[in-house]
Amino acid sequence: MTPLIETSRSVCGAELCRTGAAHSHTRVQSALCVFAVSQLKVKETHCTVSDLLPNAQYELWVTATNTTGISPASERAVYMTVPSPPVLKPRQCVSSLDAALIRWDSGNTNPVESYTLEFHRTHRPLSSGRSVVAIPSCECLVQLQPWKHYIIHIRAVNIGGPSDRSEPITVSTTGTFFQLLEDTAHPSLSLSTDGLTMFYLDEDLPISHMTFSDNTFNRCVAVLGDLVPIRGQYYWEIDVDESAEFRVGVAYEDTQRNSYLGGNNTSWCMRHILTPSRHKYEFLHNGWTPDIRITVQPLRIGVFLDYTRGILSFYNAALRQHLYTFSCQFLHYVQPCFSLQRCITLICMSKHEEYFNIE
Repeated sequence: MTPLIETSRSVCGAELCRTGAAHSHTRVQSALCVFAVSQLKVKETHCTVSDLLPNAQYELWVTATNTTGISPASERAVYMTVPSPPVLKPRQCVSSLDAALIRWDSGNTNPVESYTLEFHRTHRPLSSGRSVVAIPSCECLVQLQPWKHYIIHIRAVNIGGPSDRSEPITVSTTGTFFQLLEDTAHPSLSLSTDGLTMFYLDEDLPISHMTFSDNTFNRCVAVLGDLVPIRGQYYWEIDVDESAEFRVGVAYEDTQRNSYLGGNNTSWCMRHILTPSRHKYEFLHNGWTPDIRITVQPLRIGVFLDYTRGILSFYNAALRQHLYTFSCQFLHYVQPCFSLQRCITLICMSKHEEYFNIE
């Protein structure tokens, strides 16, 4: 009489071990990386194994036991648990009228195969949404409809299947939303925790005591913004205090860090200078500016960027008055740029709005 026939008197033993190798490793590598072996004793021909680690590979096998002993082990089955949900990074997500760049952390120690981005309109059922699959890295540029609000989720995927959804974030396509890039900021600048305000520190700190990296501005006290990398139209506004000296405009990502904004061929900017007699404005590119007199000081500056037409325009937004337009076929994507030239001056982008404030 065999143990398998005497099922009422037999006990099946299920054993499993976790292997340290990812699913892409060979079986030999997996066998060399055994962390632990666990056993479960059941009287049925099935059982549930719980408390497994996410995104981990396990081997499972079964033995049968009766009064005469234990059977040889069954063939081993390899099983991969699904990953943990990714963690979205809302501060690093940027959007425009028709697209958004979404960034996240994997949420897993071991590599995963890919990610899936799921999105649907707010106040719409989840089933009405769409998804982008097989995303290889922790960011995705997704096309969206203008003037809408979207709920975004991310899943991580491995051979075991997809993870649960990440915690959601809301993304709007009602304007130009971007953050200041802390890794580009001159050491004299301090950024707020929300990434929307920068301060020119009131400190007489010598250059020898400043810490620079290859990406930080080291001559111009400036910082770049993070714009969606798509060749569309962008518009943002800047509120300025009448006593602020500044440069605002756009620059290539690799613009020279040891040069002033507008002083090279990789940046375009509007500059405000205080003189004893008047407010002076320059529109600088490659160190050259046209001779333009502005009689009414703009306290809100509008910046319009159009890749298709190759223009960068500045406006007195309060009066809807055009100030100047650069014509240029931009060879690469540009980013908003901001430079301060007086202490205790700050730039602030109001949260959930598409304009910046300079006070």
